[in-house]
Amino acid sequence: MSTDTVTTNYITDEVKALIGLESEWEESCDVVERGQIRRHVQATLELDPAYWDDDYAAGTKFGSVVAPPLFPLHALRVPAGTPDPFEGRATDPDFDGSIRGVMKGLVPLPIPLTRVLNGGNEVEIYQQAKPGERIRVKSKYTDIYQREGKSGPLVFLLTETSYYNDKDELLLKSVQTRIIR
Repeated sequence: MSTDTVTTNYITDEVKALIGLESEWEESCDVVERGQIRRHVQATLELDPAYWDDDYAAGTKFGSVVAPPLFPLHALRVPAGTPDPFEGRATDPDFDGSIRGVMKGLVPLPIPLTRVLNGGNEVEIYQQAKPGERIRVKSKYTDIYQREGKSGPLVFLLTETSYYNDKDELLLKSVQTRIIR
């Protein structure tokens, strides 16, 4: 009796065609505000006074108060008056709190797998956001490939997201790996 199993190849030509696909630009609905920075600092237990103390920050390489390096990752919020994107899912008992495959304006992968794991993030920081700046974001699929896991096929989706301020200066790049099974 053979124990060989046939693995479905989810990396079709349609999926391969998505590699390199870029989203439209998205812009934060609010400028970076000191109150947002304060809440972020309190939530992440950041202790650097460059994030809140004007006198201290003036003597740093930044010259003024800045947001923590990873602040832009959380800068895009739903604008006031916009319908809650999760409202329509409130009665779905299978909804797990994430919208699978939707990454900053990119289309979902056309594959039937539904379980998504965070495979990690790589972040390159170029400079830090400052109060008064508006953050803009653009994402693209940089790679999609498949490996065989113990419980079946795993699809790896790599998405690069670039964060800029409104002066078109690069703040940071993040490459997220999602594992879909």
